[in-house]
Amino acid sequence: MVALEAGDPARLGPFTLVDRLGEGGQGVVFLGHGPQGEQVAVKLLHTRLAADPEARERFLREVALAQRVAPFCTAPVLHADLAGNQPYIVSEFVPGPSLRQLVDREGPRRGAALERLAISTATALAAIHRAGITHRDFKPANVLMGPEGPVVIDFGVARAFDSPQATATGASIGTPAYLAPEVLSGGTAGAPADIFAWGVTMVFAATGRPAFGADSIPSVITRILRDEPDLGDLAAPLRDIVAACLSKDPAPRPSAQDVVSRLTGQAHLTPPPPPLPPARAAAPPGHVTVPAAARRPRRTVLTWTAAGIGVPALVAAAFLAPSWVSLRAAGSETTATEAPGQAASAPAEPPIPPPSDLATPSGHRTGSPSPGSATRRPGSRPDARPGATAKPAASPAHGRRARPSPTATGPAAEPTEAPPTAKASPAPTKATATPRPSPTAKATPTKTAAPKPNPYTAKGVCGTGFAVVDSHSYGGQATTYLLYNASTGRNCVITLSRYTMPAKIRMSVVLKVKGGASAADAGAYTVYAGPLRLPAKGRCVIWGGGYGGASWSSAWSHCG
Repeated sequence: MVALEAGDPARLGPFTLVDRLGEGGQGVVFLGHGPQGEQVAVKLLHTRLAADPEARERFLREVALAQRVAPFCTAPVLHADLAGNQPYIVSEFVPGPSLRQLVDREGPRRGAALERLAISTATALAAIHRAGITHRDFKPANVLMGPEGPVVIDFGVARAFDSPQATATGASIGTPAYLAPEVLSGGTAGAPADIFAWGVTMVFAATGRPAFGADSIPSVITRILRDEPDLGDLAAPLRDIVAACLSKDPAPRPSAQDVVSRLTGQAHLTPPPPPLPPARAAAPPGHVTVPAAARRPRRTVLTWTAAGIGVPALVAAAFLAPSWVSLRAAGSETTATEAPGQAASAPAEPPIPPPSDLATPSGHRTGSPSPGSATRRPGSRPDARPGATAKPAASPAHGRRARPSPTATGPAAEPTEAPPTAKASPAPTKATATPRPSPTAKATPTKTAAPKPNPYTAKGVCGTGFAVVDSHSYGGQATTYLLYNASTGRNCVITLSRYTMPAKIRMSVVLKVKGGASAADAGAYTVYAGPLRLPAKGRCVIWGGGYGGASWSSAWSHCG
């Protein structure tokens, strides 16, 4: 926690900012006071994040999902405002250091303290996963050691901004050391990826280093993809559980709930999947099938401001939109059809009897022929009396024969006599006039819009007091800048595209301080990646970044 710097806002909405808590690729985190004087954590997002409409929509969805998570082991989001030019998120303030800071300061966790940490964080992940959220950025910097126990923060925020390496609250920023093999290979970051990150975090808590090292990023990535983890002197049973979580293949990794059960000594077997329901017609377009639990009313605790639209109204509209919903519980199925402002439910469908005892519907006929009809439709069968039972594949020697109808002919249609076809007489052929060639119209060339220059500058993004000391260009299309603030002793690194890209392109930035912290930010952006700011007074740094398929990194340099 440090004092506010020059250029930091003193107030955001109704929240007064008093100190800096940390900074990273998403923004700066401040300690603030709410309208009633309560302490809160306020994250001021970088403008480029909220300027992206897709990122803003993803963020709103992710935080709306976050209200489903049990708050006993997480820091809930209290308020979010992405409408103005200073977008910010407000969450509950948890006094205490991050797990990263605690281990760096006091050393690895041991014995009961390590077990409590493992159970608390695994329980938090289980609650997050039950809400349908993937954390995507679980690491020691995102575990706060509060007075009431460990608290997991920033779940879903990295996904909202499409940046798995996005930073978390705290002075030290995470690296790819906590990313699962499938994520590094370009696969999906699902719940198994969170479990992998949990395993690496437990190794860090017990040994003071990640399971695959913490040196250069390429070396760490290579070990994650190819080598076995270094578990140090981690003792059983936690050692066996962590080893299972660090499987290269996501399929055999245990779920978060399995981890909790094993840590607490419960004999736990994953229950078999429920039986598949009987085949039924596909729902028409625009319909969706959801579990019954998703329809339970819940209390809305968030307040929002986003481009003048109230998010609670959007959520309500989503629940009131016309939809077909299939709910299943305890082996029964209920179908409900909803329209705005009303809801109607149909009775549960009766169980389907075996083929040897099919009951004919009673008291209800649809489209049956009248007694005087000359024909009946192919495939139809005579109506049975209420309660009568029809046996399949009945032959003339079994069951009662159907009363013959004088005009019923079955599904086969009677042949009809076709009238004789008259012979066509040849008609005189008319001469075809040769078309005159017409001039070909020349296509009007399409004017290509000139690329829009990037409105941001390295000094403008890094902030007041920073000056550019070095840079590296990627063929004139983008540049990574290294800046230094002499008054604060902090370095700043940012990769800036030359133009505002119409479509997102891969950009990255990295900063390492010798004997200090490290930072990395990579993702698909339109204007810049970063900025990363770290204290480096009197220390050498490694800095670099990437643009598109190109990447670059310096050696240890700028040691003053």
